[in-house]
Parts: sequence; C-alpha cells; structure tokens
Amino acid sequence: MQNYKKILLATMSFDIGGVETHVLELATCLKNLGYVPIVVSNGGVYTRELLHRGITHIKLPLHDKNPKHILDSYILLKKLILKEQIDIVHAHARIPAFTLGLLHKHMHFPFVTSAHSNFNTLNPIYKFNSNWGQASIAVSHDLKQYLIDKYKIEPKNILVSINGINPNTFQKNLDTHDIEEAFRIDRSKTIIGHISRLDKSRALAAFQLVELAPKLYTLFPNTRLLIVGDGNYFEHIKTKANYANSKLGLEYIILTGASTEVNKFLAISDIFVGVSRAALEAMCMRCPTILAGNEGYIGIFDPSKLDLAIESNFTCRGEVLSNPKLLLEDLTTLLRMSKTERDNLGEYSREVVVNHYSVEKMTYDHIKLYDKVWKKG
Repeated sequence: MQNYKKILLATMSFDIGGVETHVLELATCLKNLGYVPIVVSNGGVYTRELLHRGITHIKLPLHDKNPKHILDSYILLKKLILKEQIDIVHAHARIPAFTLGLLHKHMHFPFVTSAHSNFNTLNPIYKFNSNWGQASIAVSHDLKQYLIDKYKIEPKNILVSINGINPNTFQKNLDTHDIEEAFRIDRSKTIIGHISRLDKSRALAAFQLVELAPKLYTLFPNTRLLIVGDGNYFEHIKTKANYANSKLGLEYIILTGASTEVNKFLAISDIFVGVSRAALEAMCMRCPTILAGNEGYIGIFDPSKLDLAIESNFTCRGEVLSNPKLLLEDLTTLLRMSKTERDNLGEYSREVVVNHYSVEKMTYDHIKLYDKVWKKG
C-alpha cells in the first residue's frame, strides 16, 4: 500500500444507477482494504446504504451545470479537501470532473477520473469543459479508444477496468417475501425483469417491453413484466403500462419505481432484459439475459456473445439498434427453452461474472492508478 489513505469519490447524485452502484462497491472495498473513502454527490436513495456501510457521504450540488451550483461546489470542495486532508481525488462524472479540474490547477492534488460512458462532443463547449485529470479509468476498451480519439488523451494514461459485482449480494436464495407482497408479484408466473434509470436516454428497453406486452401475454400468458427504476421518463412509461394493463384486464406490467433492493427483484426474475451493470448483476443471479438498451442490441447472452459484450462493457455500444421485433424473437426463444437449457445459460452467465467481474479486481485496478498519480505528486 502506498502512503496515502483518504480518497474522495465524486459523482453527480446517488440515486439508482450504474455509476452510483459502481461507486458504492468501490468505496466499500476500499474501506475494507484500510483506506478512508469519502463520497460527495447531490445525494439520493443510495446514500443510506453508504452510511449503513460506515462510509461518509457529503451532499454537494454536483448534479447540474447551473453556474451557482458549480461555484458553490468549487468553494465547498476546496474547504473539504483542505479540512479532511484528502490524498487522492477521483471524479466519476463530467460535472464533478470539471469542477475538480479547476481546483486541481490551484491545489495540485493527485487527480483521476472515470469514463463510464461517452459524452456529447459535437458541441465544442462541452469538449472544452471536459477534464480527464492526470490519469483516467475507462470501463471498456471502446471507451478507452473514445478518450484517445475525442480528447487526445495519451493511451499510457488510461487504464481499462471493469464494473465489479459482489457475488454475495446477488444470490438467488434471498428472502423476497416483502417485495412479492408489496407489489403483488405472483411467483408462479415467469417474470421478465428490467432494471434501469428510466430517463429518456436509458429507457428504450423498458419502453419496448411495455410496447410488446399485449403480444407477449397472447403468446405466453404465464409471463409478467417487472420494471424497476425511476427517472424523467417514468411517468410516460407508467401511462403506457397502465393503458396496456387496462386493455389486458390485469396487472401484467408491474412498475415498482426506484429501489435500493435490486438484488431482490433480480432474485425473482426468470429472464432479464437490459444492459451494463444491471445486466451483469442479473447474470450473477444466474438469470438468462438479453442485452438490449439505448446504445444497441446484442441479444441473448451466451458464449458466442462474450467478446462482443466485453468490448462495450455490456452496453451494446456500436451494435445494431434495439427494436421490438428483435426483442420479441429473443424473448420467444428463451421462453420456449426447457428449464434445463435456461438454467445452463444462467450458470454460464454467473461464471463469467464471478471469474472476470469481481469487486476486488475492480478495486485493485483503481489502486494501481491511484499509485501512479500519487508517485507523480
């Protein structure tokens, strides 16, 4: 271990989302290894879980580009870094990275950033306002290339890591009676699950599942759709879901809103549709998974799709666009499989996550980068 201890992890908010879960697991593992992580964000439902794990969270207005919020964050971050004697600063989103980048010019603390997705580079102002620190972590190889191509970052200053998943959190044998009762979930049905932040930029798969509901029910009346998440597209999806349910005369589509108990919802899902971290969590639950989202479509995950999925960190970036026809075909394939065939797919999926996507590997990758910028300092 290098001679540093306190690590500031900054992101925009701490509501439901892949980046938030990533930061939560990173902070937890860093704490278990003897470091002192401090998380700053605009807050959200996951802050309770941070506190439960003994990790400090400080609320700062890092969630938007409002000039007042940026100025306030600048002042408060400066005070915090000095007061807590922060050793390493790590930004996990564009706005925190911009604000901390301004501070870095004057305070010269070791500074790293993470690229969890690509950003708008068409507007030169956005490109100018981006700051990638002294070194960066990309969560996939295509994002590393994106940083090289769009921001001219030196390849030697980019480390490719993973989204680490804790297999102890994602196990099928969880007690799920509370959520079954709360949302009237009938476990005798085949549950098709989806979990994501339901913003317009993330909700395509959820919208397509709702669109397919009448056909799915006609073909497979023993199925139900379970959609977990919240966001600026939630009400739109809820309106569509309510209409579909009323036409079918039953609650075929179950919308739960935001939840920090995603592992329980995955434990009762028989098939999962989604991308990125949520897909990896479903796979860890031995859940046959269809990779589909706003950035593309890969389809049923099996050994033939492994390299393709890894290239984009299971986001389907650069692949054919998701559409209801493809999704219905793959759902039909899975629903017509025998239980043994689906179980085999699920076992393979969990093996992939356990062997290649551990929280420990992710954390040690980060420490390797922290060591690098610490030596520079």
